[in-house]
Amino acid sequence: MKGLFKVIVGLLCLVGVAHAEAVAPDALIKATVQDVLAVIKQDKDIQAGNQKKILELVDAKVLPHFDFTRMTRLAVGKHWRSATPEQQKALVTEFRNMLVRTYTKAFTVYRDQAVEVKPLKIAADATEATVKTNITKSGAQPVPVDYEMEKTADGWKAYDVTIEGVSMVTSYRGTFTSEIQEKGIDGLIKTLSDRNASAANVPLRKAGSK
Repeated sequence: MKGLFKVIVGLLCLVGVAHAEAVAPDALIKATVQDVLAVIKQDKDIQAGNQKKILELVDAKVLPHFDFTRMTRLAVGKHWRSATPEQQKALVTEFRNMLVRTYTKAFTVYRDQAVEVKPLKIAADATEATVKTNITKSGAQPVPVDYEMEKTADGWKAYDVTIEGVSMVTSYRGTFTSEIQEKGIDGLIKTLSDRNASAANVPLRKAGSK
């Protein structure tokens, strides 16, 4: 749960604003994080673990700012090329669903942390950028969270998150590779689908509950 918490607080930084494509990636993060954290602090239902409201918030505010196709392709690695279009589509769907459930659960762990966004200098025509942030909390060491982002026709989108030097995509790649070697691509899809189905049946709990 500790690791999930670090991810979700960082992901809050990626919530978009209108015409996000016109905003530099670090400016986008800096401009939106305070507003999003304020919503969570004020919404008692989200704090209590209201799954419907949290899912709606994640789906509306966080997910549009990720390139799940690129994330999935990187996580699957070399095996992506051997997957059929139908398998690729299924992998993206299940990977996305898995992250939705993971981040939704992690929302209930938020407790008055702040996010420091480091200034970023990039060329006007840059299409890739790394946005560096620190998750800070009184009495604790800052947690570095970096975002690998790309500029698309729909604005800046994240395709990897690195927490304390560990890439999320790279971490999943090792697991996915082992699964594919043992069960094939369809086996990985089934494993992800089964895990998502199981997770969907587990109710969220308020942070600190047993």
